[in-house]
Amino acid sequence: MKITLLLLYLGAFYNALWHKNGRLLVASLVGFIVITILSIYIEPFMLIFGFTFADLLGRAKSKWHIGCGILAIAIMFLTVMYLATDSFLQKESQVLVPIMMFQLVLPILIYFVEKSKNLQAELADVNMQLVQQEERQRIARDLHDTIGHTLTMIKIRTELTTKLIDRDPSRVKQELDDILATTRTALKQVRELVSDMNFISLQTELVHCKQLLQSANITTSLHNQCPQIVLSSVEETMLALCVREATTNILKHSQAKKCHIIIQYHTGQYTLIMKDDGIGLQQKGFGNGIHSMKERMHILQGYATINSHTPTGTSVTLTLPIQDGKEPTS
Repeated sequence: MKITLLLLYLGAFYNALWHKNGRLLVASLVGFIVITILSIYIEPFMLIFGFTFADLLGRAKSKWHIGCGILAIAIMFLTVMYLATDSFLQKESQVLVPIMMFQLVLPILIYFVEKSKNLQAELADVNMQLVQQEERQRIARDLHDTIGHTLTMIKIRTELTTKLIDRDPSRVKQELDDILATTRTALKQVRELVSDMNFISLQTELVHCKQLLQSANITTSLHNQCPQIVLSSVEETMLALCVREATTNILKHSQAKKCHIIIQYHTGQYTLIMKDDGIGLQQKGFGNGIHSMKERMHILQGYATINSHTPTGTSVTLTLPIQDGKEPTS
């Protein structure tokens, strides 16, 4: 009999250790039953083994499972104290009550500790994305400073060569050779600067941002009213980075409970709106992230609008002009 109960206990512990769904709850209930039997027939203080499953219950994904487990712990202790000691006033019961209270609280403590760890992991992920975003901004500046300068040189030397065709044909070949060398330099610079820049899917970024917001207990809805519009790689990447920046601002500053993301099309304008019900930006002002969004949309000949005149939330509107041939068909 004891060997059978021991095997049941070990089997329940093994299943509870590797699962966080309903199997964890079932395994914990089996473990509590085994502990109850052993405590009644062998030693009431074997209830201390309940800490094993109380700790694992705190890692359950469902609050309902945690609540059921806590109820099972209370029933286990009350049953043992009643049947094994015959009275709640005896010495054993006075010692077991504090143990019971700690086991009842332990799953809740573990739950909040795990939740805090998950939020820290999510924030670390967001911070990593911001670092990557800053690196992309650096690369964009390098593109402007280096490639822009090189292309300007090519333009000037090409104009000079055009004039030399009639005045000094002997110098034309030398100038063309110089232009070719400069062009090769520009190509090399482009390869070096954009080798680390990857395409970012807008749809993937929206799904990821929705998951981040929901993990922070911000209810998020996403309504794409024009999924048939096909954007260029540059447009998708820029919009995705703006969405990422807006999501970071919501997580860090808004204290919001809800966020609505709407994508729509009207009269040649592709619009993405992110609106939260937080505290607004009256106390925070416009930071570098918002300026970055405005700069990115300006590059696309669009614009970013941030509306935070009231303390009832912030609305970020990203507007992009749609080229001919990209409009949604009716």
